[in-house]
Order: sequence, then structure tokens, then C-alpha cells
Amino acid sequence: MFTMRSMLFVGLGVIFIGNFSCSSSEEKIFPTRENISESVYASGTIRSRYQYQAYANANGTIQEIFVEEGDTVKVGTPLLVISNETARLNRETAELNRVYADRQANQTKLGDLEMSIAYSKTKYENDSLLLERQKRLMDQGIGTAVELEQRQLAFESSKNAYETSKLRYKDLKREIDFNERSASKNLAVARVLESELVLKSEIEGRVYAILKEKGEMVNAQTPLAVLGSANEFILEMQVDEYDIVNVARGQRIIVSMDSYRGQTFEGIVSKVNPIMDEQSKSFTVEGIFAEEPAVLYPNLTLEANIIIQTKENTLTVPRAFIVNDQFVINSNEDTVAVRLGIKDYQKAEILEGIDEKTELIKPQ
Repeated sequence: MFTMRSMLFVGLGVIFIGNFSCSSSEEKIFPTRENISESVYASGTIRSRYQYQAYANANGTIQEIFVEEGDTVKVGTPLLVISNETARLNRETAELNRVYADRQANQTKLGDLEMSIAYSKTKYENDSLLLERQKRLMDQGIGTAVELEQRQLAFESSKNAYETSKLRYKDLKREIDFNERSASKNLAVARVLESELVLKSEIEGRVYAILKEKGEMVNAQTPLAVLGSANEFILEMQVDEYDIVNVARGQRIIVSMDSYRGQTFEGIVSKVNPIMDEQSKSFTVEGIFAEEPAVLYPNLTLEANIIIQTKENTLTVPRAFIVNDQFVINSNEDTVAVRLGIKDYQKAEILEGIDEKTELIKPQ
């Protein structure tokens, strides 16, 4: 007696068998020997080598733009200048301080102290002679003790004055030296800050974009231009974390681009960045063209297959003839188990189960 459940199982069995069945009109083939490659899919963009966004370390208004998009530049070529009155005034103030602190400008002060030292030295030496003279007179019984004390006090006073003048000169010279060096450093800093108002190229290459216009306000976080190499380009590809362990430097790349429809180009993996983007769960892989297309621009989109292994003269079958990556159907409509090797998007390598003389039928 058939129940609804029995009818359901019978129906499922019919469907299962139908998936493996075929008719006389179905396509038939024999396995063939050919080369097959296994690859990892990647998508990405074309980047100019050394491509970067240029920033100015200053706030202000764009006063003038010296280049246009597409211009070639050298290292140090001015791109644009930013107007900043504060930076200019700081530089002028630093120049005035440097002039005021210059050693030559302070020669008068040093000269006055040198004259004071010379005078105090002369007085010190004179009072020393007078003291010695008074002592000799006292030894001869000439003069009084009060006169000797007066000579002694005069000598001590002139001696202290001489030593003090020398110390004042030393301190003033040290102060002038410090002020001169400090003013020079401040002027150098002011000039650097003012020079940063002029945005210059860091590379020899091409200006690909000017991101702001004359008169716009900018700050240190505002990208102002995009520059890169004029003739060298790289492939910047995103590879899924599940495939990255199979990717290594030196592997061959097959590249296709919307800009060159119907054409493919070859490249080589040049770099595998070792950190994963947590948001996209992918790794950035870089490559270079074996032979670059005639015309390239930054940010062109691309699709790539990174060849991870290749086998020559191996037994292959179109993947459309394989069921669940485990079975094929022979000409007698028997289901045959097979073991697969490497696979691409169209065919798969057969390691065990059939040979070149096994006629296969495409499953319905």
C-alpha cells in the first residue's frame, strides 16, 4: 500500500535518476589530453607607479596654480602656492630678530665692555703698585696705618672691578652667541614653514589631477593633487582571504580590462601585501605587466587570473560533463566515479576513474 510519504520518495528517486539520464540527442565527447592551469580570481585597478596624493602642510587660500593636469614634472617642480599672511609675517619677524641678534650688531656692547676691562685692569695694576709702595714706606717708618689701609682697600676695589668686568664681558658674549643661534634657528623654521606654502612635486612623473581650484580654502588634511609615474604602471588587485595562501611573487597573471575588450595581457605578481583589509576580507596583491598596453591611465578597472599551477598533456574533461565534482556518465548511461585534479573555469583534470577511450555523455 502506497502512502503519501512513499509517493514522495518515489518522486524524488525519479528526479534524482532524471538528473543523470540522457537521450540520444545529448552531446557526447571523449576525454582529451591538453594543458590545464589552475588560477585565482582577482579584481582591481591600474595604478601609476609611485602614485600619491599631494598635501601641503599649511592652511590658507590657493593663490596660484602653476601646472595643469597631464603636465610632466620633475622633483621639486612647484605645483601651486598657498597664501598665508601669518606665515609671511612670522618669517619677517624672525628676520628682524636675526638682524637684531647678529654678533656684528652687538659689537658696540662688546667694545664698551672691552674698554671697561682695559680701564679696570689699568687701575688694578696702578693700585697694586701704590699698595706695594706704601708697604715699603711703612717698612721705613714713613706713613701711617690708615694710609696703608686706604691703599689696601683701593687695591681690593680695583681688583674686584677688574674681575667683574671680565665676567660681564664673558656673560654678554655668551648671551650674544645664544641669541644669534636662537634667532638663526627661528628664522630657519619660519622660512621652512613659509616654503611649505609652495606645494612641490616629490617625484619625476605626471600630474594626473588637480583637486582644488584657485581661491579655495585648504588645510593640511586637504589633498590637492594626484601625481605618479608617466610611463610605469602597476596592477593593484584584491584577492580573497581564502585564496591568498596560494598566491606568491613571480606567478603569472592573465589580465583583462574593459578598456581593451576582447584582449588579454600577461603580467607577473611583484608583491603580496601581508595584511588583510578587515572590511573587505581581502589582501592587496601588486603586479607588473610583462608588456604594457599602448595606452594606460590610473584607476582603470581590471579582472585578473593569477596562475597558481599548470600541468601539461594531462587528461581533461569539460566541467559541464562532471556531476558534483565526483561523477561522469559514460555512453552506457552508467554513473562512474572520478577523482579530479586541478580545475579552471571550463575544464578539470581527471586523475582516476576513466581514460581517453571512455565516451562520456553530457548530463541533462
